[in-house]
Amino acid sequence: MALGISPLVDFAFKKIFGSPENVRALIGLLNAVLDRASPIIAVEILNPFNYQEFEDAKQIVLDVRARDDQGRSLNVEMQVSPVGGLLQRLNYYACSLYVDQMQRGGNYWTLRPAISICFLNDQLFRDTQQPHHWFEQVDMTSGRRLTGGIEVHTIELPKYNLLATKISQASRIEQWVYFLLKADQHETAELRQMFPALEFQAAIDAIDRIAAKTEDRVMYDEREKAIRDQQWLMEGTRMEARQEGLQQGMQQGMQQGMQQGMQQGMQQGLQEGLQEGLQKGRQAGVLAGQIQLLQRLLQQPEQPLEELLQLPTEKLTAQHADLQSQARLRNT
Repeated sequence: MALGISPLVDFAFKKIFGSPENVRALIGLLNAVLDRASPIIAVEILNPFNYQEFEDAKQIVLDVRARDDQGRSLNVEMQVSPVGGLLQRLNYYACSLYVDQMQRGGNYWTLRPAISICFLNDQLFRDTQQPHHWFEQVDMTSGRRLTGGIEVHTIELPKYNLLATKISQASRIEQWVYFLLKADQHETAELRQMFPALEFQAAIDAIDRIAAKTEDRVMYDEREKAIRDQQWLMEGTRMEARQEGLQQGMQQGMQQGMQQGMQQGMQQGLQEGLQEGLQKGRQAGVLAGQIQLLQRLLQQPEQPLEELLQLPTEKLTAQHADLQSQARLRNT
């Protein structure tokens, strides 16, 4: 039977990677993300797991703060969905870790790198399929990096496309991503076979204990529900915002369409009216000229052109037809 315990839930994530007895799991996760030539050998967890952190059901994000054997300060967190200012918050955490190293009377040369790492079960940068971003201070002209300072890492879990059958050939970061996303769908024995490395065995032990211990399972279920409710509220807010934006867009579109339609209608009407007027003017001019010619032939008083052009086209047409009839009678 599947364990049903997802490391994405903050309670499970903090207990797996924030408990001193599971420090091997945290070391393995950090080495997979940082992937340095000199791997981490030991870490000290600065805010170990405790149940009081989870008393507030509204608190969703819990981090793991640690210091490694190289003196680097690290902050690791699991975020189920992106929130406003996420990158700024991660940068702030890293800066805080960096500044907090300085003791009264200390020297700047003693400062060690501060690293903020966020696992995100959503997409943060939707214009790229790159899942792992590593931000650092870089000279924009030469590309030279300012090492030994601030680092921010974002790992977007959904951008990894992993299969259980190929997980043994995957990279360490890919294996950890699969574990975070899919551990709840496997049995303990199956997970142990898929991930034989010691750091994974420590993480699997932690999940197994959560599933077996009533107190942990109850707390896990409460936290899972709280996260689900929070996501539901956030999605509802986003949907309302989208609907409001759609309605505003439709109203603006209708208003702009009406204005454009009126302008186009007026312009088209003006053009058509002008064309019609020119056509009628030409027709009236032709009729008026023919009327004057018939009047001269019939030896009748010739009407001035200005007077004829002021008459409606219908009247000019009738007068022209009458004069033509008189001319035909005269020739018979």
